[in-house]
Amino acid sequence: MKKLNKIKDLKLMANTLRQQVIKMTYEAGSGHPGGSLGMADVFTALYFNYANLDPKKPNWENRDRIILSNGHICPIQYSAMAEAGFFPVKELLTFRKIGSRLQGHPHNKSLPGIENSSGQLGQGLSIACGMALARNLDRKKYRVFCLMSDGEHDEGETWEAILFAAKNKLKIVSLIDRNGIQLSGFTEKIMPLKSLAEKYDAFGWKTIDIDGNDIGKILEALRDAEKISGPVAIICQTMMGRGVSFMQDNYEWHGKAPNREEADRALRELEVWRREIERE
Repeated sequence: MKKLNKIKDLKLMANTLRQQVIKMTYEAGSGHPGGSLGMADVFTALYFNYANLDPKKPNWENRDRIILSNGHICPIQYSAMAEAGFFPVKELLTFRKIGSRLQGHPHNKSLPGIENSSGQLGQGLSIACGMALARNLDRKKYRVFCLMSDGEHDEGETWEAILFAAKNKLKIVSLIDRNGIQLSGFTEKIMPLKSLAEKYDAFGWKTIDIDGNDIGKILEALRDAEKISGPVAIICQTMMGRGVSFMQDNYEWHGKAPNREEADRALRELEVWRREIERE
């Protein structure tokens, strides 16, 4: 898979992925655009620069494992995978349609390149722990990345997995979407998380706190995490709906698809942003 090494090229790819998210969710009439837009830069960094993957051999045993715990933001993962060559880009418009491989939450038996079926929140880190433990037992060198939401830290299983990873010194890099929003409002009102860094530190993890919408910072954090033995939490401060003005930091866009007028407006705004990136 061809990697993009210039930040400008990665920014342009992130913009392309954001546009695909809008098109997919509009065409489906359902889906979760807000978190998908917010995590576009993280997925771009992984799929187009950092992770060791081969779209032509999606089950290659030495591939890096990318676990998506908060499966509702699968539009951004599907967009990244399609643009990376795992399947045809035109298939994105089948999202959530009957018979489509692109289900509303990922299903690893339907689409090669999807590591785990997800939908029920709070399970991804447990799956990542299993994969990391298996890697150690099998003496493999692939890396395990787990993408999580901040809202699913309300789940008890998440904290059990955090304890398990620390106890067993598992080499996991968790990238947490810290946008401060969950389904029905702001995390600090629904179930205050306060400082996730302090919590992870207390549970025996190393933490890195970054701007999750800055691709350069994301790549720097991934490189720093690789030097650390044991589990690392990269807390990505992101903005829900990033790039679309009326979706930004608005929890109503957690799980609502745009209508035709809203989709057109969103795509116009993303095109303006694209031209700004091209002029950099």
